[in-house]
Amino acid sequence: MAQIVLADDGIEFDGNTPRYGPLGGVESSIVNLVEELARLGHKVSVRNMCREARMIAGVDWAPLFLDKKYNIPKKADLYIANRGDKLIGLMPEARRTVFWIHNPARYLMKWRYLRQLWRLKPAIIFIGDYHASTYPSWAPGGDRVIIPYGISGEFCKFTPREDLPPRKAIFTSNPLRSLDWLLQIWVDRIYPRVSDAELHLFSGSETYGKTGAEKNSQMEEILDKARSLKNYGVVLRGPVSKPQLIQEFREARVMLYRGDLNETFCLAVGEAQASGVPAVVQKLGSVIERVINGETGAVVGTDSEFINFAIELLNDDVVWRRQHNAALAKQGLWNWHKAAKAFEKLMIT
Repeated sequence: MAQIVLADDGIEFDGNTPRYGPLGGVESSIVNLVEELARLGHKVSVRNMCREARMIAGVDWAPLFLDKKYNIPKKADLYIANRGDKLIGLMPEARRTVFWIHNPARYLMKWRYLRQLWRLKPAIIFIGDYHASTYPSWAPGGDRVIIPYGISGEFCKFTPREDLPPRKAIFTSNPLRSLDWLLQIWVDRIYPRVSDAELHLFSGSETYGKTGAEKNSQMEEILDKARSLKNYGVVLRGPVSKPQLIQEFREARVMLYRGDLNETFCLAVGEAQASGVPAVVQKLGSVIERVINGETGAVVGTDSEFINFAIELLNDDVVWRRQHNAALAKQGLWNWHKAAKAFEKLMIT
C-alpha cells in the first residue's frame, strides 16, 4: 500500500459534492481518481479548499490550510500537485512529485511556474495529445506523461435502446463555449427542418464555483437569450447532479457542441458518448479526440456540415441507431480504473 497525496487550491468541494449537485470536469476528475486509487488499496489524502476534514469513500479529505498554514503531510510515495504553482514544492520529501494540469499549458509560461518546473522538474501530467501540444518542447519540467481522464462507470452501464429517444438535442458545457453560436444556428437553420425537436441546455455558472460567479454576467447574457427562445424548442434546464445527467443522456438523441481551443479534454462529450449519445463537434481543441468521426458522431470543419449532421441525427433513425450502438461499444473503454493504474505506475518509473 502506497501513500498518495493530492493537493488542490481551486474551488471548494469534496468527495460528496458530485453526489448532490453539479461539479466541473476538473473537480469531478479529482474525486474519481482519488476514490479509484483508494479502491486499489492505497492510503489516499486530499488537501484542498473543503470546509472540514472527513473520510469519504476511503479518501481522507481535509482543508489545505489550518491556522493559515499549509496542512499537508510531510511524506508520500506519490504527491500530485494539481494546477497551482504554489503547490508544486510543498512536499520535498515525497518519493515522487507530479504536476497534474488541465487547461492549455500556455499559462505555464509565467515565471512563477517556469521557476518551479525548472528547479524541481516534476513529471507533467497532460490529459490528451492536443493538451500536450500546448506546452512547448523546449519548456522546463520532468517527464511528459499523457493520462486521459477516465469515464466514470456510472455513464457506461447502458445497453442499446430498443426504442427511439425523442428528438432532443442537448448541450452540457459552459455557456461561454459557443452556446450563443449554437443558439443562432439552431434557430436559423436546424429547428426549421426539425420543427418538433427540442434543444435542452444543462448549463450555468453554478458548476464553476467562484470562477463561475466572476463570469456570471457574461453567462447570464447568453442564458437570457436561451430563455427567450422557448418558441424554437429551446429549454434551459440549468446544471444538474451527475445521477440526473445520466438519465438525461439516456433520453437524448444527439449532443451538439462546437468545441473550444481552450478545452483540453471535454468530459461533457466523453460522458455523453459513453452513455450512447452521438455527438456533432467541430475541429476545435480536444473534442476531435472524444468522437470517432462517422462512427459515434461527426467531426466537421464547417458550420454547414455541423448543421447537416445535426439534422441527420435528429431525423434519421437508422443513422442514429448505428451511431448510438457504436458509442456504447467503444466510448467507455478507458475508465477511471485504467487511469488510476496509470497514475499508480508513476511510482515505479
